[in-house]
Amino acid sequence: MDILFEDNHIIVVNKPQNVPTQEDASGDKDMLTMVKEYIKEKYNKPGNVYVGLVHRLDRPTGGVMVFAKTSKAASRLSEQFSGTDSEKTYFCVTVGCPREKRGRLVHFLKKNEKTNMVEQVPQLTEGAKRAELNYTVLDEKDGYSLIKADLITGRSHQVRVQMKALGTPIFGDMRYGDNSKKGLLNLYAVRLSFFHPVTKEKMVFISYPPEDKDKWNLFDIDKFLKVSVN
Repeated sequence: MDILFEDNHIIVVNKPQNVPTQEDASGDKDMLTMVKEYIKEKYNKPGNVYVGLVHRLDRPTGGVMVFAKTSKAASRLSEQFSGTDSEKTYFCVTVGCPREKRGRLVHFLKKNEKTNMVEQVPQLTEGAKRAELNYTVLDEKDGYSLIKADLITGRSHQVRVQMKALGTPIFGDMRYGDNSKKGLLNLYAVRLSFFHPVTKEKMVFISYPPEDKDKWNLFDIDKFLKVSVN
């Protein structure tokens, strides 16, 4: 595992793309299980190991995640992630460029459990959840755009569906509108900020997308990620 930080209360890791956050029907090895196995082996812990899952990333999305090592830390982190004390920033490469170079997107989304697809629906639809983010177009090249998305809410498939709603689906996202070429989903959780559950210190972590991969390699990720962190 790529471990960015660890102490007695939390562990921050870089989740690889196409690895489930937690166990799913595929039976593939998931991130939560990997963290538990790592802690069990490193500290020679007997029996079951406690690891708290406080937020999620979609399976095809990679990037920075924090897990809790105690129930107290899990409870405090969960409060932050359900409120406004945490900050989550994604980079994505879209097919085409939005007409507005920056803006706030508000949609109402509902997940179809049978198809595992999230749909944009009218506000009063039963089960609809408000999805909100701020986006900025960082660069454009060869018909593609590098976009920074700062999440205000955290809904399943949110960035993917909202980018599709702009008419600029994420490259490699065959599920939500990019049928041009099967490839790696160009969506990555590049920055995560929260307050330490015990020390209360503000913590900021960054994780780089695979810059050598299509279409990430069109852009100077380092330049824009440093700007976004500052």
